[in-house]
Order: sequence, then C-alpha cells, then structure tokens
Amino acid sequence: MGKVSVRFFARYAELAGCTSSAVNLETPATVAAVIARVREVFPGTKDLPPQPLAALNQRHVRLDALVSEGDEVALLPPLAGG
Repeated sequence: MGKVSVRFFARYAELAGCTSSAVNLETPATVAAVIARVREVFPGTKDLPPQPLAALNQRHVRLDALVSEGDEVALLPPLAGG
C-alpha cells in the first residue's frame, strides 16, 4: 500500500469536507484509481463529476497518468473565465 496526498479546491473542498488529505492504495496506480479511492473515503465526493480535472505533482494530467507513493493529486473544479 502506498500513501498519496490529495488536495481539493473550491467546491470539491466543500464536498470532501477538507482542503487536503491522503489516501492509501496499491501503487503504482492511475489518477482515476486515486479518484475512485477518494470517492470511497470521502462520502461527499460521490458528487464529483465522472472525470474531474486533475493535476499530479502540480502538472495537469489525464486520468490514466501513473501515480506513485508520495505523489500529490489535486482535484480541480472547472474554471470560469471572464
């Protein structure tokens, strides 16, 4: 099992009830697997979109990007421009 840090921003932090935490899962894993684990650990995050925007170690990535123990996944709500 590996520990992966997770950060939540804006509405996603409200759903999770925190701005950051960590989840344990078998690593290496994908960002999608981290999101699935987040949905299990934080009940409010079941309302996240099916494929939220994500960053891995501060770089935008696709959900199939590989995550290792100690990495940070950030879940980013859509940005409104103006």
